[in-house]
Amino acid sequence: MGVLGLTMRGRREAGMQQLMKILSTFVLAAALLSMMSSTTSVRQVSAAVLVDSWELLVENAGVSAMHMTLAHTNKVIMFDRTDYGPSEIKLANGYCRHDPQDLALQTDCWAHSIELDLATNVIRPLTVLTDTWCSSGAWQADGFLTQTGGWNDGGSNVRTIGGGPDDDWVEYRNALAESRWYATNQLLPDQRQIVIGGRRQFNYEFVPPPAAAGGKYSYLAGRATAINFPFLAQTNDNEAENNLYPFVHLSTDGNLFVFANKDSILLNYNTGETVRRFPRLAGGPRNYPSSGSSVLLPISAADGWVNCSLITS
Repeated sequence: MGVLGLTMRGRREAGMQQLMKILSTFVLAAALLSMMSSTTSVRQVSAAVLVDSWELLVENAGVSAMHMTLAHTNKVIMFDRTDYGPSEIKLANGYCRHDPQDLALQTDCWAHSIELDLATNVIRPLTVLTDTWCSSGAWQADGFLTQTGGWNDGGSNVRTIGGGPDDDWVEYRNALAESRWYATNQLLPDQRQIVIGGRRQFNYEFVPPPAAAGGKYSYLAGRATAINFPFLAQTNDNEAENNLYPFVHLSTDGNLFVFANKDSILLNYNTGETVRRFPRLAGGPRNYPSSGSSVLLPISAADGWVNCSLITS
């Protein structure tokens, strides 16, 4: 459960061609480690060969990072499932959570989430209350992280955490319309998130749900509504599924690009209409459990922020 940082050091005797060759080898590693940018230092030396090495930042982080994300505060939030027994770090101030639905410890005094300060390597235990196993989430523009779903007692819950020095997880039970396990979240222009799919969930919903009569969003149980999404049923392989954690990107035209299994569409999420269906991608399935990846490349002012390109592998 230690935390490692990758340091790349230079030697002057090699040429730029060799440097670029080694840099290309580390493209994937650099992308994965971008969440921990402060733990990774790259000393840029002209015409140098990079000799990589690992540095142990924290010998025991206390939890396994099933999920990990970098906050704007230069702190990393990590969290794991809650129903697998004790972690290796206690909850703060002697607190214990009591959950009769937990599959391992109904009384649990162990933290299953931490915050790592990259400037000091100091760890702060956080209090996640229900199981986040294979949940999903996204950052809000105001610096809050919204996390949805999970397994067992956490499947229908919404969790949020801010970036303040003492902020901790706040949990809203049964705030989702459906239980979400292996779903995908995408932030929308109106600051809501769309939550798409999940195991045996061929639908999507919004968090927070649509505004109430008073004009405010609410995570109150029973408020959310699921919207049927046949595309997920169409891309579901019997037994294997292969459409979990669908790839979702906000397109420049305001619609959503959604990729599941081997197929992709452009979705008007407001009406549920399929605006465009793209050619099937050759080869096998790309989504979980086959576990490919997808990235939306940077858009440009040169064409008025119109054209966009995707890489899916």
